[in-house]
Amino acid sequence: MGLTKTEEFTVKQNKIAKYMKALGHPARIAILEVLIKKDACMCGDIVDELPLSQSTVSQHLKELKEAGLIKGDIEGTKVCYCIDEKEWEIAKTYLNTFLGNYTASKKKCC
Repeated sequence: MGLTKTEEFTVKQNKIAKYMKALGHPARIAILEVLIKKDACMCGDIVDELPLSQSTVSQHLKELKEAGLIKGDIEGTKVCYCIDEKEWEIAKTYLNTFLGNYTASKKKCC
């Protein structure tokens, strides 16, 4: 990963950063919402659900797949996508733990 020195951080810290980066664009959130709502593998249907071009959707799908949040299977000339259940559970655990580590205090800060 070049000059970012990611090797200096824990596996968990790197995974949380990977998930957060993948979730850092509203189009990717929308894609995940479509996949969750349909609860099935989807091919070209994703483009029909969003106000984005095929190439833009494909790029966002690539980012989500690289983060491990979705998986894709080739069926003929199409790639069908769905939530990767195993990685999704890991992401859920890591993000819930990370976000749950902070509890608002009664002291005013800043």
